[in-house]
Amino acid sequence: DYQRIHANRVAVRMADKQPVQSSEFLSNSVDTSSWIEIPEDSDFSLQNIPFGVFSPILGAPARCGVAIGDHVLDLSAIACLLSDIPGFDSYSTFSQPTLNDFMSCPRPVWTATRNRLIDLLRNGGSDSLRSNAELRKIALHDRRSVQMHLPAAIGDYTDFYSSREHATRVGSLLRDPANALNPNWLHLPVAYHGRASSVVVSGQPVRRPRGQLQKDRADPQQGSIFAPTRSLDYEVEIGFFVGGPPTPLGTPITMDEAEDRIFGMVLLNDWSARDIQAWEYVPLGPFGAKNFATTISPWVVTLDALAPFRCPTSAGTQAPVPLEYLRDPGYSSYDVRLEVWIQGRDMGAAERVAASSLASLYWTFKQQLVHHSITGCSMRPGDLLGTGTISGADPGSEGCLLESSRRGTVDVPLGGSGKARRFLEDGDAV
Repeated sequence: DYQRIHANRVAVRMADKQPVQSSEFLSNSVDTSSWIEIPEDSDFSLQNIPFGVFSPILGAPARCGVAIGDHVLDLSAIACLLSDIPGFDSYSTFSQPTLNDFMSCPRPVWTATRNRLIDLLRNGGSDSLRSNAELRKIALHDRRSVQMHLPAAIGDYTDFYSSREHATRVGSLLRDPANALNPNWLHLPVAYHGRASSVVVSGQPVRRPRGQLQKDRADPQQGSIFAPTRSLDYEVEIGFFVGGPPTPLGTPITMDEAEDRIFGMVLLNDWSARDIQAWEYVPLGPFGAKNFATTISPWVVTLDALAPFRCPTSAGTQAPVPLEYLRDPGYSSYDVRLEVWIQGRDMGAAERVAASSLASLYWTFKQQLVHHSITGCSMRPGDLLGTGTISGADPGSEGCLLESSRRGTVDVPLGGSGKARRFLEDGDAV
């Protein structure tokens, strides 16, 4: 329990601490194994170590942890084993109900903490946790029994439009293939400001929104009606959290600084009401169509963990060459496969409906962050930026039903279930 965790600090404060070797000594080596049993198909390998916020039991105070196999490691319980890492107070930082304090640290603190955790969990590493049965009992929790929370208090949320394949396909549907991309699209990362108060953690139900719908799709002059959306959609995205200390108002983040300002990434679904969007979005972009819910995964995967998966973008190079402040000498993305599965309430199992890749980003994370701040907009730890829908070029790689159903005109099969969708139905799990 919570009191016991903190009382136990005294007992383990003097536990043996072995210094962690520097840089990437073993953090991403596939040959490094853990003394904790990890299923082969687990998303939470020793090479991942994502950060999150959890409660051990329903109603217990939230605190920070990392996922390892089928377990969550309580960082507030083992703060004594992290307290010699310079640059932050592990006791107060990891007892918080959000990761904001940790996110506000400089990147070397994030890397050193991740390396220390891997050393504590690997075979042949520090024995400080493995040999302390009482501490293990307090610090390790069954991941299936904990309650997950949003990883951060999100001050601001911005959603971009960074996949050329997606923008081209949607532009072709809404305008025509010859003018699929607006003139500015290849010159800057397009974005809109979302609603931080509506960001929820994965698993929370989403209510179908109501709003104004165009009465006659062929004739806007007939005005609108008020009704529940008939075109509820998902969007396959990656979100990333801003890290480091807040930037002073008027001080942009440069391209050289950008990577050290990205704490880590989450899966993101920016739920969208397409018919509400179609009526409202001219001239200022989406509003009610996207402000009702944005879902993110609870675990934040760091750039250090993703480093081995860096790859070229689907574009390869950018043409025209961006303005100087947006030029990224390390222009690249990550080889991360993204899949969409849907399970209707009358289906026995979920079926895959699409698969794309994070490589299909034309505008990269760094470019998105740099452009966001170029005006001097202050960026704060815990701010969330979304990539926008990520789609590939091939059929079956569409990142939303708007694309795959061709604006609701064709059925999208749900695997081999015999079911199909044009847009989401009540009771669907995505």
